[in-house]
Amino acid sequence: MLDMQRIRTNPDAITTATANKKNPVDIAAILDLDNRRRDTIQEVERLKNLRNTRSMEIAALKKEKKDASQVIADMKSVSEQIKDLDGKQKEIEDAVHEHLIRIPNVPHSSVPHGLSEKDNVESAIWGTPPQFDFAPRDHIELGTALDIIDFPRGAKVSGAGFPVLKGAGALLERALISFFLDMHTRRHGYLEIFPPFLVNRASLFGTGQLPKSEEQMYFMGEDDLFCIPTAEVPVTNLHRDEILDQAQLPVKYCAYSACFRREAGSYGKDTKGYLRVHQFNKVELVKMVQPETSYDELELLRGDAEAILKALGLYYRVLTLCDADLSFAAAKCYDLEAWAPGEGKFLEVSSCSNFEDFQARRMNIRYRPDNGDKPRFVHTLNGSGLATARILVALLETCQTAEGTVRIPEVLHPWMQGVTEIVPR
Repeated sequence: MLDMQRIRTNPDAITTATANKKNPVDIAAILDLDNRRRDTIQEVERLKNLRNTRSMEIAALKKEKKDASQVIADMKSVSEQIKDLDGKQKEIEDAVHEHLIRIPNVPHSSVPHGLSEKDNVESAIWGTPPQFDFAPRDHIELGTALDIIDFPRGAKVSGAGFPVLKGAGALLERALISFFLDMHTRRHGYLEIFPPFLVNRASLFGTGQLPKSEEQMYFMGEDDLFCIPTAEVPVTNLHRDEILDQAQLPVKYCAYSACFRREAGSYGKDTKGYLRVHQFNKVELVKMVQPETSYDELELLRGDAEAILKALGLYYRVLTLCDADLSFAAAKCYDLEAWAPGEGKFLEVSSCSNFEDFQARRMNIRYRPDNGDKPRFVHTLNGSGLATARILVALLETCQTAEGTVRIPEVLHPWMQGVTEIVPR
């Protein structure tokens, strides 16, 4: 959520930024409500001062044994006006809040301007594309031939978008999750969290999924709980309504979770096989940092996610998202995309974002500076480190052989129970 003072000071810049994010907002209407709110507060304060003066008059008249009935009647009228204005102020403040929670975060000055995802900027590329002396298969052919992915039975049990992994496929999935967690905890200094997979509305509001994206989530009405779309939600909310000490920063958490997304409106967009599913596994990285260091921390976060891709030997690129492709809450975001030769394209496997104080304001997460200044809002960041579904696609297609087998990258061997190559069963 944006600071109201920032909107008052830079209304034109906020108007332009929200339009560039394809989420235009009527800033003039918000400023009008804000002016009405401030006028109402001033009038209430004037009437309260008048009431105090009249109270002293009444006391003086009674002390002199004079008639105070008219002044008492006047004070009663003033009190009624104050009560009415208090109600009016509450209505205006509620209206301002409803506007504020729908304003997206403002893109950082380093974010490129664009009209769509086609204007995202390729910032880096690592490795070389794998070469084959045969026509590479895609993950659906490989998964079926090796009997490690079962799409029909997943659809039978739950519906489309819920594939089943089995045998070496399930083992590889588990190995990836363990490798990701161990890399981030042992080498990158993150504290592992195992969070709930169901959260309340306050948690989703805090990270910015509500009210904007409710239709994208699975909801259990009886309990008013949502299946998490990412571990970002429960992990970032761990410190909601808390004040941290500066010495605790940066907070660095990593967490495995299953993720659940309805993907409403995504029909026809990368829906083939394992490319867009309703349930998938992901290791999430979350940071809470001082504002002055947050963009340095974003680069470190991106490097931590890239380290996984490098260790797996995958050819990948980094995109800096343009303003039109940024999420509602992000001020800047990098997408990491791994090459999938069977698909013949790059697949997004991680997004690394800086939200500045946008989420922290919604969750009221602050820190107490060492110099004794009043508490300040932290900056929050997160990144996928990584999501397994498309990594599995990229690995199967990159590591396939002419014989139809899949060689397992050496870094995963410690978790593969002696399996170094997936062969038909």
